[in-house]
Amino acid sequence: MRKDLIEKLIIHTHENPSFLLESKNDEDRIIIEGAKLMKKEKLIAVRADTNTKHFPEHCHDYVEIIYMYQGTRTNIINNETVVLNKGDILFMTPNCRQENLPSTEQDIAVNFVVLPPFFEKALEMLNSEESLLHSFIVQCLRGDNSKSSYLHFRVLDVLPVQNLIENLIWNLLDDCPEHRNINETTMGLILLQLLSHVDDIGYSGDDSNLIFHVLKYIEAHFANGSLTELSQILFYDFNALSKRIKKLTDKTYTDLVQEKRMSHACFLLESTNLGISEISQLVGYENISYFHRIFRKFQRMSPKKYRDKTVSK
Repeated sequence: MRKDLIEKLIIHTHENPSFLLESKNDEDRIIIEGAKLMKKEKLIAVRADTNTKHFPEHCHDYVEIIYMYQGTRTNIINNETVVLNKGDILFMTPNCRQENLPSTEQDIAVNFVVLPPFFEKALEMLNSEESLLHSFIVQCLRGDNSKSSYLHFRVLDVLPVQNLIENLIWNLLDDCPEHRNINETTMGLILLQLLSHVDDIGYSGDDSNLIFHVLKYIEAHFANGSLTELSQILFYDFNALSKRIKKLTDKTYTDLVQEKRMSHACFLLESTNLGISEISQLVGYENISYFHRIFRKFQRMSPKKYRDKTVSK
């Protein structure tokens, strides 16, 4: 980013952020209001963050996007430490708790204050993409803060993203009413570029709550559910959810489903007179040969032998 642009932005910004702490308190929370940082009828504003002091735990009533112009910055987001380095981009949901640790004069961030409706056009551009970004934006629009509180992209070397961020800042500083459509489209393009860099992303969520919902879904839908449907219900990217389940349980979604199916098949073999073909259908296997193969893998015997063994006890 050009140095003259960041200097212009610093001049444009309130130098002392202490006035933000005068925002309303709710149940011992400092809630910073977007209205204090943007003009009336605006959906997005930009400001330089050159504050070097500790900024206490607070929440926002808007979506915050931080672009790290230079240096580093450490945030505590919902008790999780997030370190921003030069070129990083951080998205935070409204109402997530955050705290800014002290930094130096060389650490300069650019903050975008964004009201959720600003993302509606960007969401349209992402609509055909099954992505964590799409889920995150939907989550912000719905005011749902239960799944993930931030997305952290490490994209210093991604020139299109850096150029689009610079263009967005220029347009916001120019404050021309005719630029609203351009700004919304630029944000959509930024998000589309970020889609290509999911391997460079960090995000937060309540892991115990996530696994609870995964297991609850499998319990109810083991016969005919799918990871695609589950990812849509939980507002997760398909691949991200698959990796998260594997990391947290050391098993794949398919492993968890097969375990539940086999457990229920054993229950039906032990407690009913249903035929093996019917049991195969009930637990989700149209192909009875495949059911036999999976059952042998788990129980080291055929379904018939398992029934005979358990009934004779």
